[in-house]
Amino acid sequence: MSASSRLLIFDLDGTLVDSNRDLIPALNAATSSVDLAPISRTDVGHVVGQGALKMIEKAFSFHGQELDGGAGGPLHKELLKLFLDYYEAHIADHTIFFDGVLKALDTLRDDGWQLAVCTNKYEHLARKLLNELGETERFAVITGGDTFDFKKPDPRHLTETAKMAGVDPTNCIMVGDSINDILPAQSANIPVIAVDFGYSDVPVTQLNPDRVISHFDQLVEVVEVLSD
Repeated sequence: MSASSRLLIFDLDGTLVDSNRDLIPALNAATSSVDLAPISRTDVGHVVGQGALKMIEKAFSFHGQELDGGAGGPLHKELLKLFLDYYEAHIADHTIFFDGVLKALDTLRDDGWQLAVCTNKYEHLARKLLNELGETERFAVITGGDTFDFKKPDPRHLTETAKMAGVDPTNCIMVGDSINDILPAQSANIPVIAVDFGYSDVPVTQLNPDRVISHFDQLVEVVEVLSD
């Protein structure tokens, strides 16, 4: 890969940022409207990367309750609105970058890599979160679950993100934490690095990424190996 045309594409929730610190409170705020007891991060933290609707379903399942009207029904949609309203108002109250992220991004940028975010979070929420954390300008491109007519695990979410950055997908590496990151990268023949501390519901080693890291201080070396 030439130094001027390389792109690292990062997932956001569970990869760059520990956002369930604010997503779980948003979930509890929404489900409290139907008298569901609060749940902890350890109870449903692994479904954060699957989106708000799945989190709501999991909350009901955790308490052995049925979601009136089922998935996609009126109550589900009402709770989703409550969730999103609360979350947007509190999006960066407690969310932090995982340890070592910013140092690694600095080094990679200095090494000539462009950086992008490709998340299934709504684009405006991803931008708001990164803006409130003061790091939006690090990223050449930020795409969300509503940026295109498709989203991860559709591989086009990654390839179109690359095109927006002016980089051929063959000159990209994906970094993520779940099947929604690993599968589209594999489908697009993009090397993929998985973090093992994110929000996957299965050990990421079972998903056969090219490399697994347990801390961001390992990222630069692994990127160098995969880009040789």
